[in-house]
Amino acid sequence: MATTSHKTACILCSLNCGIEIEVDENRQFTKITGDKDHPHSQGYICQKATRLNYYQNQKRLQSPLKKNENGDFEEIPWDQAIQEIADKLVHIRDTFGGDTVAYAGGGGQGNHFPGVYATALRGAIGTPYIYSSLAQEKTGNFWVHGKLFGKQNIVYEEPVERADFVFIIGANPLQSHGVHQARPVINKISRDSDKTLVVIDPRVTETAKKADYHLQIKPGRDALLMAAMVAMLIQEDLVDHDFINDHTNGFEAIKSHFEQIDIDSYIAKSDLKGDEVKQIVREMSKAKSVVIRSDLGIEMSYNSTLNAYLKRLLFLLTGNFGRHDTNHLVTHFMPLLGNSRDPEEGGRITPVTGTREIGKLYPPNILPLEINSDHPKHIRGLIVESANPINSWPDAPAQRAAYKKLDLMVVIDVAMTETAREADYVLPAASQYEKHEATFFKDNFFHLRHPILEPLEGTLPESEIHKRLLVAMGEIPENFDDLAEKAKSDLAGETTGEFPQAFMQTLMSKPNWKRFGPIILRESLGKFLPNKSKDAAFLFLSAQMFVQKYPEATAAAGFTGKNTFDIAQKMFSKILTSPSGIVLADHDMKAQFDLIAYSDKRIQLEIQELLNWLDILPETYREIEAHESAYPFNLIAGERRAYNANTIIRNPEWRKNDQEGFLKICPADAESLKIENGDSVKCYNSKGEVLAVVKVTEEMRPGDISLPNAYGLEYNESDTHENAGAALNELTDLLHCDPLAKTPYHKNVRVGLETVDL
Repeated sequence: MATTSHKTACILCSLNCGIEIEVDENRQFTKITGDKDHPHSQGYICQKATRLNYYQNQKRLQSPLKKNENGDFEEIPWDQAIQEIADKLVHIRDTFGGDTVAYAGGGGQGNHFPGVYATALRGAIGTPYIYSSLAQEKTGNFWVHGKLFGKQNIVYEEPVERADFVFIIGANPLQSHGVHQARPVINKISRDSDKTLVVIDPRVTETAKKADYHLQIKPGRDALLMAAMVAMLIQEDLVDHDFINDHTNGFEAIKSHFEQIDIDSYIAKSDLKGDEVKQIVREMSKAKSVVIRSDLGIEMSYNSTLNAYLKRLLFLLTGNFGRHDTNHLVTHFMPLLGNSRDPEEGGRITPVTGTREIGKLYPPNILPLEINSDHPKHIRGLIVESANPINSWPDAPAQRAAYKKLDLMVVIDVAMTETAREADYVLPAASQYEKHEATFFKDNFFHLRHPILEPLEGTLPESEIHKRLLVAMGEIPENFDDLAEKAKSDLAGETTGEFPQAFMQTLMSKPNWKRFGPIILRESLGKFLPNKSKDAAFLFLSAQMFVQKYPEATAAAGFTGKNTFDIAQKMFSKILTSPSGIVLADHDMKAQFDLIAYSDKRIQLEIQELLNWLDILPETYREIEAHESAYPFNLIAGERRAYNANTIIRNPEWRKNDQEGFLKICPADAESLKIENGDSVKCYNSKGEVLAVVKVTEEMRPGDISLPNAYGLEYNESDTHENAGAALNELTDLLHCDPLAKTPYHKNVRVGLETVDL
């Protein structure tokens, strides 16, 4: 059977490694290999990417669905679904206010264009409320960046492969990746006698087994350990005074807070050996280059926002920042998030819970509380796109109960998810391999991915769904013929710059249309782009803004021309025609600190809210210990394993091993409960219960158990309703979260265990 080969990217983690897919005449992915031309992954992929046929060819939605009065779904035509949804959105907006509608999701791994086009629909509705999985993981980091660097959307890179001394905290790159070419990189570091690898993790992970030092910390005690490490740097004067004097403010203000810390006591409370920790800190302070890589292990654990601050102090106070071989600031062609003011500065908070906006995002665990309320501004309408909150977000029982109280719930997805089953309308989307998409998480890199298949019959890309809703709401016309003609002329080379001028004049003459910019570009310029890439039209403006903002860095990457418009045109053209992606900028490390938003271009070390938190840290752990007494086990929820990622692959057969998602437990605990490998157990707490199969292993500490994320999905490939593995958010609690960013404490879920007969 004939096949065709296509360059694209994996969509199972944030690295989005370049891949080549061979597709046969029946739309099956017959072979998947690494793309050697990809600037970052360079041919590397992990075993998960090779199973993407299970995503593309799972049981798909192929018609809009509407829930009837009996609670069953009926197929309806697209025109009917669009008009009914548009009318209901207009009714809620005009009756109660657009801010009583919320948007959830908009960025499953690699599925980023929907979030861009949804800005237009959110603008038409008038809602600022975006609930995102990013906000249950990273917003504590973003808030800290706002204080340190001046804006929450300033981000940095972790070049693990280039450092002499590598800290891995709460991450397991050999399984979860997050590091370019993670496996060869970690293996190379572990074999290099001139490099040091330190892993801080409660489990003996695959990465920990490669480490020079493994600190097997008690779960949730990372803030104590990192506070002790920072205190040691200050108390033993191991800091880099030249870096501090040249690039920071506030060092003297933070010193006293760390000078009063009892280092030995904090380390002991972390259940670690003081001598080993102190040796590591002293070695780190002398290393030529240090990189600290962290992930969900400390971002979804006790004191998570404080963890973010302490981690950054470790590399800032030792001067390991702003160089090619240390943590350093980077730019993104498309911003990952926005910048929000704090409430005391006039920033937005939610009406029911008073939760602050961070990076223009809101945390998922407050969403049910914002719905299930008598407040006049409680959420009445919800649009869920490219997300499965009931499986992926905290407290599934509370999520389900809240959704039943909505006036309108719309889900846009490729498959019938747990969340879709709660909706009033379900709209079938094209898959990520049936439309143009992009990946851009890594520094100065952008990869426009072209479709390798036509959309499945009955499905639409999200951009088209949003456009149709805007037309049905009466917000925009069906066509933009005048603009389209000018775009056609520009692209044909008959004029220079006529379209951009016309586009801006259109927005000036119709100010309300500014919020619809991506859609207008799609329906004008997009109609004449090569390779049917109309969904990429908004990148035309992105290129203009990027070149204007970083002229020297884009020139260093090879983009030059007569003027900004000419350079941006070349960049845009290169993006459209580079199947493996391209590097768009090369920042001079000497200008690294120009990326800081403060006018003096200095890092502000003093964050008073977090210093106050640090001062009462021992007290917070007394409260934690009281909470932990309720149930005997600490469930580390969401472990990354060989065959789990997000929830977009529903068929458990994609996993070559561990299809049920073993519950890991140490031998001593297994013996005390009289359970063995392969036994079934009930894992329970006050929120709910799940069933799991046991695996006894030395990698767990006594009192700790572990289950993987993205299991417990309802699998209905043959119209049966089966579940494989535990749906962890049946056990999590909305209120068990960080007090500032509201990130849930998924690594510290208290549970009990008992054996069951199946």
